[in-house]
Amino acid sequence: MAWSIAEVARMSRVTSRTLRHYDEIDLLPPAWIGSNGHRYYEEADLLRLQQILLMRELGLGLREIRAVLDSRLDRVAVLREHHRRLLAERDRLETLARTVGRTVAELEEGGDKGKMTRINKPENLFEGFQAPSETEAEVRERWPRAWEQTQQAVEAMTSEETERWQREVTAQMIRMAEFMVAGTPVSDPAVQDEVDANYQQICRFWTPNAAAYKGVGQTYVDDPRMRANFDRIAEGLALYQRDAMTVYADARLS
Repeated sequence: MAWSIAEVARMSRVTSRTLRHYDEIDLLPPAWIGSNGHRYYEEADLLRLQQILLMRELGLGLREIRAVLDSRLDRVAVLREHHRRLLAERDRLETLARTVGRTVAELEEGGDKGKMTRINKPENLFEGFQAPSETEAEVRERWPRAWEQTQQAVEAMTSEETERWQREVTAQMIRMAEFMVAGTPVSDPAVQDEVDANYQQICRFWTPNAAAYKGVGQTYVDDPRMRANFDRIAEGLALYQRDAMTVYADARLS
């Protein structure tokens, strides 16, 4: 079964112009083109479009998306991890909505003064809020000045700068994943050049010495949220990144 470009645009809410652009850059070519010049897409093409849109949601640029789709990375594992994160975020938001709803109800019961009539279980006020992980708290304690500088720099970014920075970081993660999948040793010069790009990005906010940079790499492994960010690209990427950073720190920062 095949669908015309107009039908795909209607189903996916992606404009026909965008679909034609995806064809032009060879990101999503149609299955075939009819005698009338119209593009037609089959089921495999719809699945590829879904993956493109999911990775756009993750902040990847079109070049990085094509690299993932054309590489040997396990796309099913990437989608499975993204699905798990979406479900977890849905559950958190549902809990947070109940927390706010309960607070609103009790404030309304308190009358015009906006005072709550009772707090039977104070902990209920904070259900659904995300707390810093133990590893994140440890980083803040060990390098408070660096943490403060990073937070200030990030907060000062415009939305465009933040998006560009996030895409740069994600693109680096994908390139590291490709090295890992290809079995490239972490000491390989090409891998170390990629780690150097990672180090230079961090130096936009603060300049870690060898021990601190190793600590950042260990944080990628120990912090569940950070590790998930790497492993949703490719399983084991957090460990590979940490090991590559350790080699870099010993060779260039010690």
